[in-house]
Amino acid sequence: MNKFIITATLAVLFIFPSFSQSKRNNKEIIIKGKVIDSESNAPLEYASVSIFSKAENKIINGGITDINGDFRVTVNQGVYNVLIEYISYKTITFTDKNLTKNENLGTIAMDLDLATLDAVQIIAEKTTVEIKLDKKVYNIGKDLTTAGGTVSDALNNVPSVAVDVEGAISLRGNENVKILINGKPSAMAGFGDTNVLSQLPAEAIERVEVITSPSARYDAEGTAGILNIILRQQETLGFNGSINATVGNPDNIGLSTNLNYRTEKFNLFSNLGFRYFNSPRNSFSDTDYFNAEADEIDRVREDEDTERLNRNYNGSLGMEYFLSEKTSVTGTVFYNYGQDRDTGINISDRFIDGNLVEQTQRVEKENEDGGNIQFALNYITKFNDDGHQLTADIQIESGNDEQFTYYNEDYITTYQTDPEPFQIENITQNENDNESLFQIDYVLPIGENARFEAGYRGNFENSVTDYLLEQEDLSTGNLFVNDTLSNIFDYTENVNAIYTQYGTKFNKFSFLLGLRLENTQLKGDIESKLSAEDLEASYGFPIETSFNNNYLGLFPTVNVIYDLSKNEDDSEESLTFGYNRRINRPRGWYINPFPSRSSRTNVWQGNPNLRPAFASAFDIGYLKRWDELTLTSSVYYQHETNSFERIQENTGQQTSDGIDIIRTIPVNLSTNKRTGAELGVLYNPVKWMRLNSSFNFFQFETDGEFNDVDYSAKNTSWFTRFSSKVTLPAKVDWQTNAFYRGPSQDAQSDNEGIFTLDLAFSKELFSNNATVSLNVRDLLNSRKRKATTFTDTYESYSEMQWRQRQINLSLRYRFNQHHKKQNQREGHGNGGEDDFEFEG
Repeated sequence: MNKFIITATLAVLFIFPSFSQSKRNNKEIIIKGKVIDSESNAPLEYASVSIFSKAENKIINGGITDINGDFRVTVNQGVYNVLIEYISYKTITFTDKNLTKNENLGTIAMDLDLATLDAVQIIAEKTTVEIKLDKKVYNIGKDLTTAGGTVSDALNNVPSVAVDVEGAISLRGNENVKILINGKPSAMAGFGDTNVLSQLPAEAIERVEVITSPSARYDAEGTAGILNIILRQQETLGFNGSINATVGNPDNIGLSTNLNYRTEKFNLFSNLGFRYFNSPRNSFSDTDYFNAEADEIDRVREDEDTERLNRNYNGSLGMEYFLSEKTSVTGTVFYNYGQDRDTGINISDRFIDGNLVEQTQRVEKENEDGGNIQFALNYITKFNDDGHQLTADIQIESGNDEQFTYYNEDYITTYQTDPEPFQIENITQNENDNESLFQIDYVLPIGENARFEAGYRGNFENSVTDYLLEQEDLSTGNLFVNDTLSNIFDYTENVNAIYTQYGTKFNKFSFLLGLRLENTQLKGDIESKLSAEDLEASYGFPIETSFNNNYLGLFPTVNVIYDLSKNEDDSEESLTFGYNRRINRPRGWYINPFPSRSSRTNVWQGNPNLRPAFASAFDIGYLKRWDELTLTSSVYYQHETNSFERIQENTGQQTSDGIDIIRTIPVNLSTNKRTGAELGVLYNPVKWMRLNSSFNFFQFETDGEFNDVDYSAKNTSWFTRFSSKVTLPAKVDWQTNAFYRGPSQDAQSDNEGIFTLDLAFSKELFSNNATVSLNVRDLLNSRKRKATTFTDTYESYSEMQWRQRQINLSLRYRFNQHHKKQNQREGHGNGGEDDFEFEG
């Protein structure tokens, strides 16, 4: 702490020389010298030099070393102590120096303070949890199993969070999660989906905030809650950074770098990355039809293997400029570009009375090229050091995705005498996304233990999807445009919100009360030759082809912490309570009514009639922390109205070769009640061992019907994870992660349990400046979704493996990161939401 006080004092003295000193008439002299590392002889930039007067009992002047390690300080004649300090190094002191003339202290070699350095490294490696009024903060630490992996991989190791085999992120079993990057919606989160999160390197994450009871400061979107991903940003003065390289099997080649240059006036930072990978996917389905007539196909079995080749490029560049000690402006540009080349082969077997009578091969080739660009500007001014501040943000994003898909199906064998050949299909889809964000937040402390906040956020999104379907004319072999299924879907979502909240603390209670008012506009327009009557005939209910709906919602929040800790006890203990109201807005692909084409017999179709769902959630938590053990637990309940679920149904239509077409469609299914409980344990019994485990149980109870079919059901499931990290001889770290998701049931399906096991080993090299890691994700190749669906007309069993077992070898090299000096200006431009200061 003394080092930070001295550093802060030096900053003031360096810019504004002491008033008392200016009154002296003594002769000024110059003290100079050079500071280096004793082992490498490398110059130490930004080492602090302070001149302490024993007579006045204070620091009278000081300075910092330049890029060459040189310093030059002016003082009056006198007797002083000269202190040379650098974070993680042993302080050097020249005591009682009688300075009567210019003095050159020569080359000063500093030794690393190994005890301090080890302590810093241990803290950085630990995954810790902090309980705040409206969130749990998980500092990721050094997670070996995600080295060379992605942000999605890292999220899968966070308690309460699960990433399924298709990459969908859920919180406490609920997939309606709002993803934020540094506290705001971002192009890095993929315009509402999680594709980009599977491309960003896991090493970019500093911490994850799991916000199950969001305060009024946050967008009300996401009935499950919010995941706020905070990316790393170096606070070290000078030039520093890291380089990461990865090779793996199946093909995985990655190279990324994080560079940072910080001075007293500005901070320049950048992230660059490239990744090439092959992510093979396979799926299988077996469907029995109950109502097939004699000599009709009554069973279809599909087996698909897909090769997915991806190239992704990520880059960001930003600068934080300090206008004054209290004010800064940060500008950032982020760009992502991806190329996907997927080839899928689907073998379909058709049966009559148990006999294989027909086999076809369907080939799907998909080329996708797309990029996102985001410009962000953040302004922050602090009126004082007590938290009185104003922040403003502007964020402009644009994305374009071009997709070309080719389908061709041929008979391998057939029982038909003269079967009609299948049509070749070409699909060209061009999607343009634009989003803008305007936000302003004001914070006013009231006394020592209270705070008032207010703000505005406007989020404006537009997505235009141009879909063109070309099919083969079997008589000529030429392609023609299917103008009934080709369409342009223009979808707009505008959200304007104002909020206010008040927090206070007295005795052992901390309160945070808030109210948010949001207006949501959902507007869509479908250009197609299909009339509303045609769509109604397809769906079986009226469909709006042009809509403009407004929803005004009031969202109260209450968060309370009661501190149970005893003053004489070193342990920490607290109870938390949270209540909030949330909204779930349907995304564009949930609304687009035109069916998918990847399978002729199993299609996805959006529903333009979807309305937002609203939920009220209650959460009670308990935390107990000892020196070596942290225990967290909570129970929760949520009641959601107009909840939309995905259901499967037989459309009553058939393919050209007489197979029933099954459709998956999202619909508003009245109410959904969710109850659950979770328990987490972090245990560090000895320095060389760290254990982390969690258990989450939840039950969804759905009450509703659709098309005269009752879909009321209870879905009970649970998941648990365990992680251990052990330091072996030769300082090799060994980490094991195990995850199991229990079986579950809903109105139509039984889902089997899923188990996955990850292993990793790492070793520090080159004086702890580099880390080499070897990890295996899904060691048993068991991460597969298996489900059986039951309806009145068919029964279907399916398997899906989104990604096979992955082996990665990674090397991370850090430079100038073990020489840390705290920046004098704290809290500027971190890009995230400000934490409420009353913690538990």
